[in-house]
Amino acid sequence: HQHHDMDHGMTMDATGMVMNANSDKLPEDCAEISRDYEFTVIAGTAYAEPYAGTMFGFDEHEWRVEPCSRITITFENEDEVRHQWMIHRLPKYLYDQGMFHMEAAGGHTQKGTFIVPSDDRTYLVHCDIAQHMEKGMKAQLVVGKGSGDLWSIPGVTANFEREPLTFSWRQAAVLLLIALVICLLTVWVVAKRKTSRSAPVAK
Repeated sequence: HQHHDMDHGMTMDATGMVMNANSDKLPEDCAEISRDYEFTVIAGTAYAEPYAGTMFGFDEHEWRVEPCSRITITFENEDEVRHQWMIHRLPKYLYDQGMFHMEAAGGHTQKGTFIVPSDDRTYLVHCDIAQHMEKGMKAQLVVGKGSGDLWSIPGVTANFEREPLTFSWRQAAVLLLIALVICLLTVWVVAKRKTSRSAPVAK
């Protein structure tokens, strides 16, 4: 069973829903569509792996677009639980409650389009299901120059990234080098002491 509510640009069925889709109504401050963008966003536990303290994640955590652009999101959910891709602070006269909202049931894909206004702004993107944002499903959409990075975006501003393996190897190499230098210095000092002891004492 599929339900359509055109007033809110909404489609809903067993695979999920898209709310406040808008592919043709221009924001008041835009004379035309500046550019079309298409992004595929994948949600799943696999994308939380690089970040400590996270359980869920998006495969990307930042998207950059021009002001007055039309953006089509293909939202793929690789998990068994449902996930959302939700953006806030859009113009309320175009988007109910100022948001564009997609929800995909486990293993399903949703597709939706929205148009951003002309101002330079950084928009919060997240999953609104309880604890999913806190567990890593947080990203940002940067329109134009943006309005500064948002707080604790994984891979952008978050401080809970896991150390990549290359850094571990680098740290290990540095520690090994320090240990080697200390070892050589110790050997040199011991050898020098032995030499000074065995040297003939002048009468």
